[in-house]
Amino acid sequence: MSSTPLFIVDAFASRPLTGNPAAVCLLAETRDDAWLQQVAAEMNLSETAFVSPDNGQLRLRWMTPKVEVDLCGHATLATAHVLKELAQSNRLPEWIRPHWASGVCQFASRSGVLTVECGLDRITLDFPATTVEPQEIPPGCVEALGVDFEDVLFCGRSKFDFLLQVRSAAIVRKLTPDFAALMPLPVRGLIVTALGDSCDHDVISRFFAPAAGVPEDPVTGSAHCALAPFWVPHFGRSTLFGFQASARGGHVRMELCGDRVRLSGQAQTVLRGELCVL
Repeated sequence: MSSTPLFIVDAFASRPLTGNPAAVCLLAETRDDAWLQQVAAEMNLSETAFVSPDNGQLRLRWMTPKVEVDLCGHATLATAHVLKELAQSNRLPEWIRPHWASGVCQFASRSGVLTVECGLDRITLDFPATTVEPQEIPPGCVEALGVDFEDVLFCGRSKFDFLLQVRSAAIVRKLTPDFAALMPLPVRGLIVTALGDSCDHDVISRFFAPAAGVPEDPVTGSAHCALAPFWVPHFGRSTLFGFQASARGGHVRMELCGDRVRLSGQAQTVLRGELCVL
């Protein structure tokens, strides 16, 4: 029996047991998709990140307990945090060392090449922006959220998700969705957002993706790739601060740079171990 390094990291978290937990698995050799999905189901977190060598690159993949996804912010941040800690303790695996340069690393992914920069107190992800186009409210969506139609100010769709802007942060905070009723939506998930209600953030949001096996995601980096281009025109500045108001909660700094979004946050390692594999 062999083993591979495994970590659990709270991403977009200034202290442990907040933010969004992700598992990070470092694979010196590529494994088949079915095995990766079984591991993600075993971890039973919103995302498990898998890093492996691939034709001179580092390949990064993300899986929920049910499906593989095209983009995941918090698991990417968690991965960068793990590599940073290993580099600082001179324990970075040899197959990763050529890809790590002064705290900067690039990953090949289903969303193109993603760059991470590890600073002293936070990690920054360079991700593609996902613009939101207006569209009619999907049937049953408002009822499933338990809000009034007059409280919905905007409905749109990004590459991955529906986005609803509602009238107040209080509505976002109090949402108690019917997850079974949200499952038929023909998208990855649903972002609900409003103007912020505290001095530490500009906008507030929550994210629901029951069809992907994640009823509510605690802090969703990729959702902020849509929130940034949506909200920046409202504020007239390119840098915004978001708060995802799940039970765990988490803050995300967003900077819109053309067709890219730079997402920044902190992370905390809560578990280091080994995954035993046959």
